[in-house]
Amino acid sequence: MSADNFPARLYKITEAFFRDVPSTNDTHAFIDRLVDFLFPLRDRKERPLGETRDLWVSLQAEFHKIITPVCEHRDCCCNNLTDKFFTEIPLVFTGLMQDAEMYAECDPAAYCKEEIILCYPGFYAVAIYRIANVVHKLGIPILPRVISEYAHSRTGIDIHPGAEIGKRFYIDHGTGIVIGETTVIGDNVKIYQGVTLGATFVSKCLEGVRRHPTIEDNVIIYAGSTILGGDTVIGHDTTIGGNVWLTESVPPFSKVYHKPEIIIKGK
Repeated sequence: MSADNFPARLYKITEAFFRDVPSTNDTHAFIDRLVDFLFPLRDRKERPLGETRDLWVSLQAEFHKIITPVCEHRDCCCNNLTDKFFTEIPLVFTGLMQDAEMYAECDPAAYCKEEIILCYPGFYAVAIYRIANVVHKLGIPILPRVISEYAHSRTGIDIHPGAEIGKRFYIDHGTGIVIGETTVIGDNVKIYQGVTLGATFVSKCLEGVRRHPTIEDNVIIYAGSTILGGDTVIGHDTTIGGNVWLTESVPPFSKVYHKPEIIIKGK
């Protein structure tokens, strides 16, 4: 095939895709506008009530446009899904304020909630996850991953929108964290950088199967730890030390740590 014929062939192959997927650029712009709407201090805009209401309506129109390509029953389905999504946003905001309180309580380097909202990649990643999770629960295909991967690309924190995460979730530093699709995390959980909550192995036959761990309430997981498996349950009020590798359950009120051998040799 000559290079001159490639554009026509490419157009024919990809033409159908445009009917079935949301726009990545439109989705990213929508997420930025939605987060700025929830936290106006991000763009330092004090909006009058009328402008706030207009923006709320505008965001609904944007969301409707984004989900239209992936809805089977266009107008009715999109209108219904849009209404359901925006009904959940006030609850998402309430949950995020609880997350921000958790950050303020746990991190001695956090001077105020404004700093957390503006600067903390962990808080941003959790905010985007909570939005993507609503879209996931509505059964809208593809879009939840487009949303979650946007946060992943900006923070280095990979949270699948299908994971279940409770109230007051705290991520410190965050780079390199991976939280798999079927992970269940309780309330008041703290996770540090480099933690993986994953599967013991990856196979397409495990689609729809519970393959990621359960982390119960009040658990702390320190940097570099890896916890794998759908049958693995970390009991409540447990502390997992740094660089621990776990593929089995741990009872409540446990302390799990890795004991390294460090050898220092001089000349």
